[in-house]
Amino acid sequence: MKLCFTDSFQFLLRNRNQSPIPEVTWDSGLKEMNETWKGAIACLGVAVFFVMTIGIIYWQVVDQPNKNWILRGSTSGLIWERRSQSLVLQTLSEEKTLVEINVGNFPDMEQPFVKNLCWLNKTEFCYTWDATADLEISLEPGPSAGTECYRINWTPLHCKVTLKDCFSMTNVSWYGGASIRAQRWPLNNVNTKSQPFVISNLTKNPTGYGSVLEKYFLGSTGVTVTVAPDVPISLSVDSNRHFCLESPSSISMFPLQYMVCISQNITSAHQEVGSQLSEQERRLPNTDILGLPIWRHYKAADSAAKMERGLRSFFNRLKRHHLGEGLIALNEHSTMLLSNADHMHLPMASRKMHALRHTRDPSLIKPLKFSITLSPYTSINSQLFLMSLQEGKENYWLSLQSKFDSHPTPLLTKWKGQFSVRLNVTNDAARNWYMDRVSLLWQRLGAQYVTFEGAEGNTFAEQTVQPPKELEGDKYIGIFALMAATLGNSTIISAVTRSNHLPLFIQMTPLQSDWSYAGLKGIIPSVLHYSLLGYNFFIPDAVGGTLANEFLTEEELYIRWLQIVTFLPVMSFSTPPWVCCDKWVLNLTRQYIQRHQDFVVPLIVKFSKEWLSWGYPIFRPLWWLSPNDPVTFTIDDEFLIGDEVLIAPITEQGRVQRDIYLPGEGLTWMDINTARVFDGGTLIRNYSVSLVEVPVFVKAS
Repeated sequence: MKLCFTDSFQFLLRNRNQSPIPEVTWDSGLKEMNETWKGAIACLGVAVFFVMTIGIIYWQVVDQPNKNWILRGSTSGLIWERRSQSLVLQTLSEEKTLVEINVGNFPDMEQPFVKNLCWLNKTEFCYTWDATADLEISLEPGPSAGTECYRINWTPLHCKVTLKDCFSMTNVSWYGGASIRAQRWPLNNVNTKSQPFVISNLTKNPTGYGSVLEKYFLGSTGVTVTVAPDVPISLSVDSNRHFCLESPSSISMFPLQYMVCISQNITSAHQEVGSQLSEQERRLPNTDILGLPIWRHYKAADSAAKMERGLRSFFNRLKRHHLGEGLIALNEHSTMLLSNADHMHLPMASRKMHALRHTRDPSLIKPLKFSITLSPYTSINSQLFLMSLQEGKENYWLSLQSKFDSHPTPLLTKWKGQFSVRLNVTNDAARNWYMDRVSLLWQRLGAQYVTFEGAEGNTFAEQTVQPPKELEGDKYIGIFALMAATLGNSTIISAVTRSNHLPLFIQMTPLQSDWSYAGLKGIIPSVLHYSLLGYNFFIPDAVGGTLANEFLTEEELYIRWLQIVTFLPVMSFSTPPWVCCDKWVLNLTRQYIQRHQDFVVPLIVKFSKEWLSWGYPIFRPLWWLSPNDPVTFTIDDEFLIGDEVLIAPITEQGRVQRDIYLPGEGLTWMDINTARVFDGGTLIRNYSVSLVEVPVFVKAS
């Protein structure tokens, strides 16, 4: 309308002199009106522009929506929370928050309303963050119809950029990740500084991550976080606030990549995602060890003859006390004495017959069932190491490449107080040579099981040396586990990652001889952690703990520890009961060993079939049967064996009663000690438990 009015007015002005009608008066009036309108229109335009500017500024600063959807699936969606700098995953129907991810890359800036740079693609979201990093999020099909996944990929745009995402613990209990010295359940109760997410040698680094580790986290809201396996990250946990995944800041410009999946609840989430961490076929270890109590024989000796006599004496004492057939576990020092060598390796292949002629006749110990312990380390003072240097086999050990000649220089480290070198597992010839020596020693001594320790830790990183690409992170442990598995299914190893499909038993982390989470109270959290990550076949630390290097004398601690390990895969002892306690405790030990063999072992064998078929844990947290019950998310002193048996031992000193929660609304549970029956989904307060009892409930419906 404005454009049309202006054109007509200009046409009249051009043709006013040709008109026969006098227009002097009218023309003067029109000019006055025109000036007035021009001023009014100009003022109006300025006012409108001013109001619009104020409105835009107000919308951007004050009235802009605090959140906007950036990606939607069929049941869930991702929201950008502007003020909290967070990606929020929530359901579409209930608007229930499943997980909040704080973007820690840019803590000092408030990011405005974000736009999808992937244009009309409804399954992808792309954004460039302040010319610092690219963010790509894609909606991925889940492993089942009830699961929805989001792949999140941060890519730095220049060097020295640290990418960091933190997962809130508000209203979410988290599980998984790595084992620690004092294990807790859930992860919310842990507090660790940011450090590389790799398995450490806890003897050298007590605050590190150890023993069993996977880049998998499970939340109680039915959410899983799986980090790309080959992407290096650091992990920090701020107790009851959040845990953070962080990429290393380096010239390599490492991305931060992970997958977030949601399912109906926590149990279905683990069944569909966590239980399938390994895509390879699962294999059972030798389950004969389940029924054999392990007796650790660490008595000092300075000769093979004294060691043999000590073993025979110990074996005869076990028989005299009617403690049943067991497995005597020898440490590395005892193994070396029996092998009559400086270290676990025998001389080179060309000297095999020489080695056999000079090894003591082990006929005295062959009737015994025992395990030997080996490691990939050898002392630099050993004949074996000196011989390898003479024969030009320096590359059999982890080495540094010399700048001045072609010969590698073996990398020195410490192992059990001695300067040592470590086997180079990336060298085919070295691996074959090592495993040939192990097989020969195993057969020569007639051992039933071989325990490998010392795989944990990155020797290069400990020396602040950049490791070769093939040994970055935990790759040494992965290769070593594959080597150990080639011996068959009678192998025990002290640390693993990405290996839950292998037929290995895992030796759990040594514990203190006390009631803390670094001692007895940490056993059940460790059991739940190991089993959740797929490592169901483990050997718990010996009754009473082994970090003290002395026999346990506290009777109550011994009994409560004994009661817990009775219901685990293997019963392990370091302190003989006749050394620790009175005769009645010896009788009690005998009864619990029998109970383990008659009641527990068949259960483990039964539920190992579920693990083989579906990857389900054998030892399960209570939320497995009550995935929507928040009470079960924080219980760390009870556990299930399959879906049938609940164990609720005493873990507090001086207690003869405890609260017991029975999961599964609609189920009924029977106490096998008293035959009393209780409804599932209920809390029993102050349940009486004498010193010689452990509450065990079986599902009655």
